[in-house]
Amino acid sequence: MRLDEFIEYEANERAERRRLASEKDYGILDHLDSFERRFDEHVSDDAVVGSVSPSIFVGRADYPNVSTGLLSPVGREERAEAFETSAAWYEEGVSISDVFDRRTSLLNSTRGVDVADAGASGGVKSVGEGGPAESVHDAWDGWLGVQREIAIADRPVDVEIGLDGRPDLDFEVGTEDIKTPTGPRAAARTADLGENPHVPRPVKKTLEDDDWRAEGAMTYLYRRGFDVYEINTILSAGALGRGENRRLVPTRWSITAVDDTVGQFLRGSIRDNPTVDRIEVHRNEYLGNAFWVILVPGRWEYELVEMKSPGSIWNPDPEAGVYLAAASEGREGRTGYVEETAGAYYAARLGVLEHLDDRGRQAKALVVRHVSDDYWGPVGVWQVREAVRDAFEGERGTAETFGEAVRGVADHLPVSLGRLRRKSTLAAGLQANLADFVDAE
Repeated sequence: MRLDEFIEYEANERAERRRLASEKDYGILDHLDSFERRFDEHVSDDAVVGSVSPSIFVGRADYPNVSTGLLSPVGREERAEAFETSAAWYEEGVSISDVFDRRTSLLNSTRGVDVADAGASGGVKSVGEGGPAESVHDAWDGWLGVQREIAIADRPVDVEIGLDGRPDLDFEVGTEDIKTPTGPRAAARTADLGENPHVPRPVKKTLEDDDWRAEGAMTYLYRRGFDVYEINTILSAGALGRGENRRLVPTRWSITAVDDTVGQFLRGSIRDNPTVDRIEVHRNEYLGNAFWVILVPGRWEYELVEMKSPGSIWNPDPEAGVYLAAASEGREGRTGYVEETAGAYYAARLGVLEHLDDRGRQAKALVVRHVSDDYWGPVGVWQVREAVRDAFEGERGTAETFGEAVRGVADHLPVSLGRLRRKSTLAAGLQANLADFVDAE
């Protein structure tokens, strides 16, 4: 499909998606009222909760002394799986309000621990306590043992959580609440499993092999069909890596670590593949984020350029100009963490590499992300990952030259072509040439 025809087709598709999304939206305040009612009904006077936990959380504040939590949907135990972040959220077409609903419906029962120490006999050594401690990899009882069992199970787990007092609910919604939608927190005294969790055989294998580096274990699980969401939860619980080197990993860090590790594996897989044979333009839009992906014949290169409109969550001043950020890599990848585009860089790269690996090809890839003012609350990098993954489904545009492709995309961006070229390494100088194509064959 010619690029101009593709852009017109995509505009019609976007209009239909916006119409469907608007029909699903609902009031956040109504949700908060209903949550308070459910909470009153399901948290008993003795502060012991009988629930189902689909996931865990490891904080990063004050690292290495961190807060670890069991996440439980209050009063919605029968739908517990729907509250765990996954690719299913994209397939379901959740809105920002839906994400707010699910995140704030999760009671986070927490205890503070050291990332390396499980405490005597596999229990928790609370932050500030002295005394003997065993490595996290030996923790199969007590608080961390329950947390790990939940993390490695392939479905939500029945769990009884004893709370140290009743949590206070404060739902005065302000700017900070919108930025980081989270549910109520409560200090936990105890946690006990109500069933024997089912653990997939490949996960058991990574747990039993104490000589396996975490990177190799992650790649092994990915090749066995586990998505990155499952792998980052297992990594976060300290269940991957070499023996006593295993550590709890803050959830936010584990997400990027898995995206990066799997991405490096896929980059190695495609490095000797033939290139795509023409310039392709792919597009997708979700939750106020528009993604353009341009694939060009040649050896692997990758760049993400982000444009954040004034009034969007990460550029809230309506009088500010469009904020631009960019990061890139060549054939051998990067040597350091990406600061400007952070986790979005690795999430978008994963989607591109998966597509190329599926096709048995390689390419130079430019991803342009436009964050509009419709993106009023961040939902996490999962939406970047899934939107880029899905951008390759369905129709695509083609262009005769890379310059034509960039100009065609720039016509639909909030910045000029000149400003895009000044920020983007690939847009400034990339030209596909015959020698580049022949060398990669």
